[in-house]
Amino acid sequence: MTTAQRRPAAMDGNGFAARIQKQIPELIPPAIAIGVFLAVWQLFSWIPGATLPGPIQVIQDTWILILYPFYDRGGTDKGLFWQILASLQRVAISYTLAAIVGIGLGILIGVNKTINKALDPLFQLLRTVPPLAWVPISLAALRQNEPAALFVIFITAIWPILINTAVGVKEIPVDYNNVAKVLQLNKKEYFFNILIPAALPYIFTGLRIAIGLAWLAIIAAEIVMSGIVGIGFFIWEAYQNNNVSEVILALVYIGLVGLILDKFMVWLQGRILPPER
Repeated sequence: MTTAQRRPAAMDGNGFAARIQKQIPELIPPAIAIGVFLAVWQLFSWIPGATLPGPIQVIQDTWILILYPFYDRGGTDKGLFWQILASLQRVAISYTLAAIVGIGLGILIGVNKTINKALDPLFQLLRTVPPLAWVPISLAALRQNEPAALFVIFITAIWPILINTAVGVKEIPVDYNNVAKVLQLNKKEYFFNILIPAALPYIFTGLRIAIGLAWLAIIAAEIVMSGIVGIGFFIWEAYQNNNVSEVILALVYIGLVGLILDKFMVWLQGRILPPER
């Protein structure tokens, strides 16, 4: 290989190192904040009479779960990877349904004032109901834990999608509608060329809020629905067995997964929506 052929690889390596160096100043403040938080938490755990284990004790108590997240002994005795995967599968199913129904109803409400007046009071009433309050209703109606959990996620996630979509449709600039009239666009052309592009930023705002609510809802649903594999049930079982360290470890995993889901929605929005000028 000639020097000229080796140069691009070296340049790529230098570019990667430059990007890493550029990110270091951004990583230092959160790293310091996390370090201070862990230090304060550890100090409080050393106070006489403290019942909450510190980070050192949590790692000592749960190192097997951390090192072996893929074990599967059958039933609900599974590693954290399988617990989180089961919860994510439920979130994916219900969130997808909530997105389809929420966007569809949001567009319908946004373009039809009569339907908006008829359904808005009902939607405003239902959206304020907490996820846990839906659990007994879903169990009474569906009789099974799995469908009930899916319904709780769906009914929790749909409202921000529906409301933001409706607002996006209502906020379409008047100039856009005037252009559509001048060009004599039919309903299909108006829908795909005017309505959807104009409402898309609002839709993504609703989708981003909803993914966080869906992840919160599945945890709440699984905690009170026994016998199903999931991170929520894992937390409840650990609490029942007085394994507080396992509960704390699960909370860390929940936070990390929630952060990843939010960042994924931000990335997806950046790929689909045109950059702001």
